[in-house]
Amino acid sequence: MDSRALEEMIKEQMKQFMEIDENIIEREVLEKIGDLKRSPHIVIISGLRRSGKSTLLKLIRERHYPDEPVYYFNFEDERLLSFGHNDFQLLLETMIKLAGISNVMFLDEVQNIKGWEVFVRRMHDSGMKMYITGSNSSMLSRELGTRLTGRYVPIELFPFSFGEYLKIKKIEHEDLLDMETRAGVKKGFEQYMIDGGIPEFVRFERKEFLRSLMDTVLYRDIITRYNITEETAFREMVLYLFSNYGNELNSTRLKRDLGLGSENTVKKFVSYLSDAYLLYTIHKYDPSARKQIYSRKKIYISDSGFIETTSFRFSKNLGKLLENIVFLELKRRGLDIYYHRNGSECDFLIREGPSITNAIQVTVDLGDHKKRGYSGLLEAMRAFNVKRGTIITKDRRNTENIEGYNIETIPIWEWILDDNQ
Repeated sequence: MDSRALEEMIKEQMKQFMEIDENIIEREVLEKIGDLKRSPHIVIISGLRRSGKSTLLKLIRERHYPDEPVYYFNFEDERLLSFGHNDFQLLLETMIKLAGISNVMFLDEVQNIKGWEVFVRRMHDSGMKMYITGSNSSMLSRELGTRLTGRYVPIELFPFSFGEYLKIKKIEHEDLLDMETRAGVKKGFEQYMIDGGIPEFVRFERKEFLRSLMDTVLYRDIITRYNITEETAFREMVLYLFSNYGNELNSTRLKRDLGLGSENTVKKFVSYLSDAYLLYTIHKYDPSARKQIYSRKKIYISDSGFIETTSFRFSKNLGKLLENIVFLELKRRGLDIYYHRNGSECDFLIREGPSITNAIQVTVDLGDHKKRGYSGLLEAMRAFNVKRGTIITKDRRNTENIEGYNIETIPIWEWILDDNQ
């Protein structure tokens, strides 16, 4: 690559990286990352495109390295078409020339360059503190597993949580016992269900941004990268999944309805969407690992803003929408999540080590507890000897003991904002 062009890019990117934006809010994950400052491990931050990874790097720099020289480079720049793994040394030498000696390096979307892991390992072994972002979980994990085993700590960055959404919207939420505060929080949650948490959309509220982001991920990160020839069928499957989130994935029916060659094609497409952080899947829990792996997966969408933008059924699926938001919060908390079905269904089981420690049911209102909430929840609690169960509703609270099982009913907005839940 031309050294002069590379130098200009580094200058331009470093200038933007060092600028302080007073409107940036601190992400909840920042404290966890701060604990890793003195760790020798590489910090790998992954997540959906435009979920705030680059901004998070700026926050890390501002909070933890405010007066130190650092290196930064973003590999999403379209001028890098000729950049190859042999150019990493030139990149390093140019950074040293421009910024002097530093022990801290930030690399954005590094998975775009084949062979990146060799350079990162060399920098790490030389004592460099590395912060890396990426938006494809499969590409990152493959290289991490071969070259960087034991040398990194993974951090997944999600779109704004409800708490972060309230901060960016300047909605007070510290004292939920205050009636005016509670009213503001409840109103904020009504909008959060529709908006979701993609930072740029939350700031500017332009729906075309979400559509553009979806198209970019589908075309650039999936269709082009994996050379998908059945593009129409793939896009139809995406529309189907985004309209049927919270349900079990029936690969046989999808294969038939979309005219795809095999169930493996369906599973492959789903894995591409998962790798790009557009959706997540969870297994039905079974003590037998083999049965668990071969059970049907349930699908959840990475942000409710996508649901409102792409789904046919947004207004008719309030219960599923709440369920999706609860799933994302459980995922954000780093929990091991499954579902239960054996006659009745329980939305979520939480596993810690070898044991199921909590069962969670999501329902819009207390009125349908007996029909859906209690039956599936109690069945799961009996099956796995779980003494603690939670029913998450849109706006009701209750606590009761049934057959010796403690069940707490709590509004979803309160549950999300309670760190002890």
